[in-house]
Amino acid sequence: MNRLSRMLARKFVLVKPFEGLPKLTDFQIVEETIPTELQDGEILAKAEWWTVDPYMRLRTVANMKVGDQFVGGQVARVLKSRCDEFPEGSQVVGYFGWRDLTIYKPVPGGPRIYSSIHAMPDMKGLPDSYALGCLGMPGNTAYHGLLDICQPKAGETLVVTAAAGAVGSLVGQIGKVKGCKVIGFAGDDDKVKWLTNELGFDHAFNYKKVGLDETFKTYIPQKIDCYFDNVGGEFMYHVVQNMNEFGRISQCGSISAYNTIRKPGELPLVPFDYPLFRFNQMRMEGFNVRRWANNWFQGINEIRDWILEGKIKVRESVTEGFENIPKAFIELLEGKNTGKQVIKATQ
Repeated sequence: MNRLSRMLARKFVLVKPFEGLPKLTDFQIVEETIPTELQDGEILAKAEWWTVDPYMRLRTVANMKVGDQFVGGQVARVLKSRCDEFPEGSQVVGYFGWRDLTIYKPVPGGPRIYSSIHAMPDMKGLPDSYALGCLGMPGNTAYHGLLDICQPKAGETLVVTAAAGAVGSLVGQIGKVKGCKVIGFAGDDDKVKWLTNELGFDHAFNYKKVGLDETFKTYIPQKIDCYFDNVGGEFMYHVVQNMNEFGRISQCGSISAYNTIRKPGELPLVPFDYPLFRFNQMRMEGFNVRRWANNWFQGINEIRDWILEGKIKVRESVTEGFENIPKAFIELLEGKNTGKQVIKATQ
């Protein structure tokens, strides 16, 4: 009798709290017995793609204990269904975590966004994996985080950090669509070349090799209007020093600190120029993408159309095999990915 007919699911659980960068020994695959018969309203789904994202490192510290399953989204195929909304054979995007088989009961009338379950977007022929990246949560993060919070105008200057990642690469390209001058920062020279040569950024820099204040003054003499912050840390101080009056900052992430956090509330202290920030009437706003749950597909559909029109380019870093999800996650936190990091099921 094979594993599927026995209804055994595999899942990754935490076996040791992270100390700095996660290690492969911090993760373990365990098997879980799944009921052989579905109840009314339930579906049985098999994962086809998984995603790993930087927020998972922070979530592990804040919400997980040893033995808990790792969270995250997946594109899955419905194998059995007693739910009319998600029939057998359909695909869903579900927040089912790092597991291969899932029995799930969608809440009737409940939210249909990445943190629960929703039907696949209208992909119009684009790859299914895009539903976890540019046409999923990272896409909406970039779209709404830039357009609704920074509200960029044509001719303004936009700076993006972690610009070669899933979110940052979209932010920069959306900025170009809206007529901005875009400057990106990434962590290695190949990523920098990709940003300028392929994605159309006006300038890009390896932050490890340049002085930020000097770079801003040389390449952005007109100063910064919008800053999309994916990294946190001291970078913000230098942006504020070189920002225009009424500058807008979208605070999306703080990946520079994630691997140093070992317990909730343990955060690095960084300098911040409060008088200048206040005098120049700047605005900084943090956000959670669930804010836009009621129009979840607005951004996804517009990004999809921009891709089909050739205005936005997408790159993925693809790892194969369920057993390699932790490896992909660690490489993401090491900055080895370009674009969206996804994992493809092989069986």
